[in-house]
Formats: sequence, structure tokens, C-alpha cells
Amino acid sequence: MSTVLAFDCAVSGQGVAIVRDGVSLVTLVEEGREQAARLLPAIAAALDQAGVARRELELIAVTTGPGSFTGVRVGLSAARGLAVGLGIPLAGISTTTVLRAQAPATDRLVVAAVDTKLGDWFCAIGEEASPFAATAGDVAARLAGRACLIVGKDVDPLVQSLLAGGLDAVAHDGPPDPAVLGRLAESVGVASWRDRNSDEGLPRPLYLRGVNITLPDGARRTVE
Repeated sequence: MSTVLAFDCAVSGQGVAIVRDGVSLVTLVEEGREQAARLLPAIAAALDQAGVARRELELIAVTTGPGSFTGVRVGLSAARGLAVGLGIPLAGISTTTVLRAQAPATDRLVVAAVDTKLGDWFCAIGEEASPFAATAGDVAARLAGRACLIVGKDVDPLVQSLLAGGLDAVAHDGPPDPAVLGRLAESVGVASWRDRNSDEGLPRPLYLRGVNITLPDGARRTVE
């Protein structure tokens, strides 16, 4: 059996899970910001509730984005520090991959979606490997009239836009599930992640655009 600590800060709030041999021993989900202050206490609480010591962990798993610039950086920074400190591999999996994996069984085309808060969406359609940024209109054009299931946190505005455009769309609402993240990482294998870390380095953030910042005068700009 392998024991995985998995966590996500990329979309909304944070989620932490301890997964052993495909089974979630504990899952903690919290809404709100300030993940930099709340993530490590949540990890400690999850380990305590699961009865797992830090040295029993064999793999760390984290979402790499796309999502909130700050959330992605907080999650990856914590994951890198824990993996290096414990001497165990680090699995990095995209947010959209986790969302697609947690979709219920359906005949519809699954679309993983993350609200950018800038008027468009980070999406991945079906089994497409690479997520992209697009407006609701662009997503509708890519779907080409196919019935779809939109999976993600607070995706109803996208669903309503697609319905208004004549598409058959339904929502499956919720943030990335850290237990699903842990199971995905575990399925690849601890040794495989160790080899990947050795060959490619530790996982890096997946950004689809530069960070949007607010200047002292209130103006906003994107910095690449």
C-alpha cells in the first residue's frame, strides 16, 4: 500500500486528503482565501485525523493549475517544501485533469472549467491534454452543438451562457476533489513519479496567461 498526501489550492479555498491504496482516509475542504496561512494547519489536521505520521507518507500530490495565480503558487510551494523535506516524490496534476476525473459517468462530453474571474474560462474538453482560455462563446464554438457536462466550481454562469446559445449543457458543481487527485497520483505509481522528478525536476505551475495585478491607482494590468 502507498500513502499519499494530496491537496489543492488552485480554484476556490483549499482541499486536503490522505489517500491510502485508493481509499481516502480523510478529506478536508475549506472555503475562503489566505491559503498561505491555512494550508499547513489543515495538512496537520488531516494527518492527525487519519492517524498517519509524516514519515509514513510516500508521495505528495498537488494541482498545478490552471487556476488562481496565488493559489497555485501557494500549493506548489508547500508541496515542493514537503516533498524535499520528507525525501519523497512530488506528483503534479493539472486542475482540469482532476475535474474531468471526478465527473460522474455520462454519455455527455465532459468539459472541465475554471472561472478566471476575468470574463472567460480555463477549460479542457473531453480527453484533450492541454487546457485553454476561452470565452463562453469560444467554448460553444468548440463544442459544435454536442451535449455536454460542465464540471467545476461555480460553473453555472458558463452553463447558462451555453444554454442561451442553444446547447444542451448541464452542470456538475464542485471544486477539485483532493481525494481524486490523490488516487490519480497513486495510480501512476510512486516509482514513476520519483523517476519523473529526477528526469524533469519538480512539477511547475501551469499558467495560461500572465498574472493580473492591481496597481496603486486602482488600474489593473496583466504581467507575463
